[in-house]
Amino acid sequence: MLRQLICSDAPEQALRYCGYRVIAGVDEVGRGALFGPVVAAAVILPERIKGLASAGLKDSKQLLRKDRERLDRRIRKIAIAVNVAEVDAETIDRINIYQATRIAMLTAVQGLPIEPDHLLIDAMRIDHPCKQTKLIYGDSLSLSIAAASVIAKVHRDALMRELDLLHPGYGLASHKGYGTPEHRRALAQQGPSMLHRRTFAPVRAVDPNAALEDLVSGELFDLDLEEGASDWVSD
Repeated sequence: MLRQLICSDAPEQALRYCGYRVIAGVDEVGRGALFGPVVAAAVILPERIKGLASAGLKDSKQLLRKDRERLDRRIRKIAIAVNVAEVDAETIDRINIYQATRIAMLTAVQGLPIEPDHLLIDAMRIDHPCKQTKLIYGDSLSLSIAAASVIAKVHRDALMRELDLLHPGYGLASHKGYGTPEHRRALAQQGPSMLHRRTFAPVRAVDPNAALEDLVSGELFDLDLEEGASDWVSD
């Protein structure tokens, strides 16, 4: 179904008809991965961007690596402004992936050298005073969001190839940290690294520290219940 959607500047044109001029597309990658940061990008394109549609710009997940990297170079060359932001695995575990994604998007927008007057965001809203449009399947419909998707994915994929050298054995260069059978087998054999998202179920299931935490917290919970019960009886 997604392949049948047409990625164009129609959302941007509609916003310009309403008086907006500096429109930033915002998207993220890595939200469902088991390893590494979630990455967001914000991109402000010039008004005349139809050439990007003819160049094949669309949701980065539907593009080959060589096409993403070609488009990444082209987007950076013609864009008015581009910014990329990361939120690491430790923060994801602390505040959850949804909130971490929103923070990554917000940081990407805040880091733009030009202040946008409207945000086009793929299926989310963020805590930014700028006017916003949440566009479902935005990376398949809006060239600005698709541009952000490509910028974010090229950035994160390159990071995963670098981290594969520092954390060998997981196959990060091939699956980019997602929960493929290869990655899950490596997790079962090696256990999680310091950059794995330990609150994600496939990682937690093979994390010996998680089992110990569950045991300790469970016993403490039982102890609290027993103490609470005795207090209730004595009252």
